[in-house]
Amino acid sequence: MWSKRTKRLVFCAVTGACITIGSRLLAQSWPDLMVNPETHETKAQFAKRTAWWREAKFGMFIHWGIYAVPADSSQGAAEWYFSNHTTIDPATGKPRHLQVAEYEKFAKQFDPVKFNAEQWVSIAKRAGMRYIVITSKHHDGFCMFRTRLTSYNIVDATPYHHDPMADLARACREQGLHFGFYYSFMDWHAPDYLPRRPWDTRPTEGASLERYVEYVKGQLRELLTQYGPISVLWFDGGWEHTAQEEHALEIVQLIRSLQPNIIINDRLNLPEDYSTPEQTIPSAPLPNGRLWETCMTINNTWGYSKNDTDFKSATQLIRDLCLIVGRGGNFLLNVGPTAEGIIPQPEVDRLLAIGDWLRVNGASIYGTEAGPFRRLPFDGSCTKKGNRLYLQVFNWPQDGMLRLPGLKTRVLEARCLLNNQRLPVTTGADGVMIGKPDRLDPAATVIALKLAGAPEVENVPIVEKPGGDGRFWLPATDADIHGEHAQLETKGGQPNIGYWTDVHDTVSWLLKVPQSGDYEVRLIYACEPASAGSTFQVVVASKDAPESRLSGEVTATGGWDDFRSMALEGHLHLQAGVVTLKVIPITMPHGAVMNLRAIELIPQS
Repeated sequence: MWSKRTKRLVFCAVTGACITIGSRLLAQSWPDLMVNPETHETKAQFAKRTAWWREAKFGMFIHWGIYAVPADSSQGAAEWYFSNHTTIDPATGKPRHLQVAEYEKFAKQFDPVKFNAEQWVSIAKRAGMRYIVITSKHHDGFCMFRTRLTSYNIVDATPYHHDPMADLARACREQGLHFGFYYSFMDWHAPDYLPRRPWDTRPTEGASLERYVEYVKGQLRELLTQYGPISVLWFDGGWEHTAQEEHALEIVQLIRSLQPNIIINDRLNLPEDYSTPEQTIPSAPLPNGRLWETCMTINNTWGYSKNDTDFKSATQLIRDLCLIVGRGGNFLLNVGPTAEGIIPQPEVDRLLAIGDWLRVNGASIYGTEAGPFRRLPFDGSCTKKGNRLYLQVFNWPQDGMLRLPGLKTRVLEARCLLNNQRLPVTTGADGVMIGKPDRLDPAATVIALKLAGAPEVENVPIVEKPGGDGRFWLPATDADIHGEHAQLETKGGQPNIGYWTDVHDTVSWLLKVPQSGDYEVRLIYACEPASAGSTFQVVVASKDAPESRLSGEVTATGGWDDFRSMALEGHLHLQAGVVTLKVIPITMPHGAVMNLRAIELIPQS
């Protein structure tokens, strides 16, 4: 797939300002859709073009290529085998990389005689998926389609001598699924692509990136004219060049001239139609109605790997689907077929389990929007559709009552989708309360609420209080985010404030301090080495006391998902009463501030 750092910069460049929800009554509707600036569409036109995709919610990603022959992820992702794999050179005793001619030999061993397009599409359909996106060319440069521009393709270079893309496109049409192509701009095989990998010993004299761009245009023209309607063009591998160097605008204009209704992602260094967080789930809807889609593997690698059996459970994948859709996104879930053309059975088993859940609970997924609650008072997710809310409950509260504080619209009916049981609903000091159904789904029990009108929710400000030991714990999920780019995301299964790539963005919390005193300040944060060095201040302000502030500098932790605790020098004075604590960046020399998971305040008396 692609560089985390590059993904961060491209993704945050298009999301716009975050929205802080204060203490006010919301007739809840998320912001209007963010229209692609390149197409010059009206909001209505953009909404119409993307309607099927926003309705679909769930798609199948397929990473398939000659990397399925070695099927080895012992030295990195299986689909990166060409770039990552080394052997020990007997002459020198040192590691050596495969060269182009050596990797090409895998094409002669790639013979997917067990490939069955109808079966693959049927699996996707039974899983409840509404669209398929498959790799037409990954970074290794091997083309999984019939192309006249290189012999390095499945028809000419393998004993299979057949174009599986034609079969898949036809099977999708016959079974009612949308069909799309993944295409990597980066190409480790094409002689004109620059820059070369550090291990590539081929001379670069005579290579021309301009000529390579024409090659890309030619292949895209083939992909978009040989297979009927194409619904999605999913770019990748654009991080080694700027949009200008890639001629990105010319490329997308060519694409739209051939397939006017197509949807294009954001990985050719242009915002285009939607953002693509990878292996992560944003913790809130993206600002300004920006469309987004999380792509994720079922195990740990995209291409097939014989030595990766660490498969996520069906329960985890169902819950990921609920969280993604509850935050306004789509879920593109990957499978990695073998060199014989078989989707591994552990992946099929999980897909069919998701499909079983969707057959009962699909109303809570398809065609829904993000739920109206800023922070859910139960373990689960929430979606909405018209005058209905769908509560996807992962673990039912131990006291048996599901509470919805802040829901102001009258509930006409609550019904469990699992057994169609009507549930008792009461309203009291804790808000709306819903009784426990007789049966619970171990993955997610869905309660459909029929309301008297559009859902209105009072999202009151979150005021932090100290624990029994006097400490304050300020999690990212409770912060108000102010600015253009910083937003909630999830790393390692826990939320943090990420995409903090604007020095003017700040975050804040409200605290109720029982008595005045001094506190040690600890940040739980992560930062990759290349982005370290930002400086910041933690400032506390109240109406009746002067500001108290501490300064700090962000040091590297090892990566964006490597979280550590850092204590600031000195103590912060908190005045009794309600105070505001802010984190304010001062300098940001390397493109990002940090990923901030939480702040801990430790009393000193």
